[in-house]
Amino acid sequence: MTERFTADDDALLNELGLGQEEQEETRHTPREEQIIAGFEDIQRFVDEHGRAPRHGETQDIFERIHAVRLERMREQAECHTLLAPLDHRRLLTGETQTASAAHRGADDDALLAALGAGEDSAPLTELRHVRPTAEKRAAAEEVANREPCRDFEAFRPLFERVQNDLDRGLRETRPFRDGTRIERGNWFILSGQKALVASVGTEFVADYGRKDCRLRVIFDNGTEIGMLRRSLERALHKDRAGRRITDPMAGPLFAHEADEADLASGTIYVLRSKSAHPTVAGHREILHKIGVTGDNIRKRIAHAALDPTFLMADVEIAATYTLYGINRNRLEKLIHRLFAPARLDITITDRFGNPVTPREWFLVPLSVIDEAVERIRDETITDFVYDPEQAMLKRPERR
Repeated sequence: MTERFTADDDALLNELGLGQEEQEETRHTPREEQIIAGFEDIQRFVDEHGRAPRHGETQDIFERIHAVRLERMREQAECHTLLAPLDHRRLLTGETQTASAAHRGADDDALLAALGAGEDSAPLTELRHVRPTAEKRAAAEEVANREPCRDFEAFRPLFERVQNDLDRGLRETRPFRDGTRIERGNWFILSGQKALVASVGTEFVADYGRKDCRLRVIFDNGTEIGMLRRSLERALHKDRAGRRITDPMAGPLFAHEADEADLASGTIYVLRSKSAHPTVAGHREILHKIGVTGDNIRKRIAHAALDPTFLMADVEIAATYTLYGINRNRLEKLIHRLFAPARLDITITDRFGNPVTPREWFLVPLSVIDEAVERIRDETITDFVYDPEQAMLKRPERR
């Protein structure tokens, strides 16, 4: 899924057509609603650019579509009747001018014909195709606006990390549901590609009073697109294979149903090492092994001096916390991810002479672990990150 952008992606995006705006309670027919929606799109273009859309090969595909559509609307008496109450910019009378038909780019007719609104097509009020014209328009916008991501190398490690999390089971893919929020840092699978919402613009009020904003979405093939949040929502609904990728360990920490892999309770244990290794001895008061188990802790550490997981040394129990109805595997992974910035980087030799790098030791004060457990209990732990420089839990900064 990391191949560069190819012509085949055009075909994929053509299948990613965005459905019509959701219908409100109205006296208009669906065909009239479609015309109104197209006209409102043109009005938004004028609001944004301060001018009517223009023909010509130098204009982007979306503007050219608007220009030809507006021209067709001006030619249709029924469109004047339908749209006059909405025409606050006098677009239908031509007072807000587009280029004349004589200056229309040669490709514009073919473009509009492909969208089902060419000169030889049915009247603008008639739906000819199963796939709505508004849907094709949105797909054309995506094809036109998608471009190479110039700073993709800065994002590549993020895509690799997400794939690694998926492979290890730290993340999951789930169907995109109504009501799912789309925010900066969210991950999705769209048209078979992983997609990152890299930035979210200022929110504004769109048609029907709905709130919307523009997103920067980056794909794992090194391309990106600027698109509206509602457009992304519709694309994810339209794509039968569209999925959202969960945050690491998203989901219930506390099990509501029994799982064969879990017992009714579990214990978070915090251990200190008695190793004479200089690195360990120099940080003994803040160096802790953190784990979750359903077994007896003392039995678990009985042979610590023979186990590289315990740094080949005896340990002492610094703290234990018993929780009930938890998903132990999920909880342990979440804790390790939380304190990953403070993971001890050390390699020791096991009793067979093999180098081993333990992964469950963290340079974290016990007081911070206490706080983390409390946030696990009140289920707010996923709202925090660990700052190793300040040795504290904090809410991540929003940009």
